[in-house]
Amino acid sequence: MSAPHSPAPPGDLPKTRGARKGRGAASNVDGRFEPYRHEADDDGWGEPEATSPVRTTVAIDRARTIISHNESPDIPFEQSINPYRGCEHGCVYCYARPSHTYLGLSAGLDFESRLFTKPNAAALLKQELRAPGYKPSPITLGANTDPYQPIERRYRVTRSILEVLAACEHPVVIITKSARIEQDLGLLAAMAQKSLVQVFISITTLKAELARRLEPRASAPARRVQALRALSEVGVPVGVLVAPVIPVITDGEIESILEAARAAGARAANYALLRLPHEIKDLFKEWLSEHAPLAATHVMARLREARGGKENDPRFGSRMRGEGAYADMIRHRFRLARDRLGLRGRDMADLDVTRFRPPSASGDQMSMF
Repeated sequence: MSAPHSPAPPGDLPKTRGARKGRGAASNVDGRFEPYRHEADDDGWGEPEATSPVRTTVAIDRARTIISHNESPDIPFEQSINPYRGCEHGCVYCYARPSHTYLGLSAGLDFESRLFTKPNAAALLKQELRAPGYKPSPITLGANTDPYQPIERRYRVTRSILEVLAACEHPVVIITKSARIEQDLGLLAAMAQKSLVQVFISITTLKAELARRLEPRASAPARRVQALRALSEVGVPVGVLVAPVIPVITDGEIESILEAARAAGARAANYALLRLPHEIKDLFKEWLSEHAPLAATHVMARLREARGGKENDPRFGSRMRGEGAYADMIRHRFRLARDRLGLRGRDMADLDVTRFRPPSASGDQMSMF
């Protein structure tokens, strides 16, 4: 869809293991498209190699188009926009990590430290919305990387996209695990009055210390619950995504997460089982070895049980929820808790596509409402 502007060459981060403060990945695994592989070498001294902090850098992605179109039968939206490539939240389990390998970068530390922003996103969006024959359907923000990750505070690409959508009254669904969404409460509340927005907050665990290790630069769980409440109080339809459910590590929290979200005003809930496509398998096993070594064997056994004996199952229809006795148990528990709390499925309310009017072709300025 787009090509980054002059990306820096890969491979300049140390290939050492061990937890790094503020980072989810422990290493910079080679991408599956790279012609060479790096391996650690024991120098015989018996001491771990010193690691240095990994600095976040942001480059410009000169995108040529901005709306992505989805044909996957198990994803409930047709259109999405990703304001950024890579995500500084650093969630070790993030299924989007392998997308960085298409840039010649690593799904490991590169994904969470070498980011790309799309400053022309709003201009491209206007062009695509006014294209002849465009048919409006809700656009999802956050389907791949988080639209409210820390660099949004500076670059405001997500805000610029929302302003375009609000001006032409186009519906949007936002998925995030960041309380930074509160900075756009006014805009989102105005859109909600016209049935133009829904927001889903992703909560993996309510345990602060576990969250710090799993998703080190995302908002703390308590702040996500506060964001749910803040959005609900201004009339924005909000839901919770219990995602991913990690066997043994977080699967015992399904009911408590739903209860906390419902108390904060959530109207809907959904979940997804942990997925480990491509390079994520090795990154997650490294995380287990570092942070949960005693549970590692049990975690992977449960996951394989739900994935037909494999560590990952990419098939449509099963990749989100899994299959087998363990997956059925998770599905049953989730549905019982959701029904008991009066939460709906993913759709909270109908978004209004009839209000849409294409952006004006004259000038770059549009009225917000």
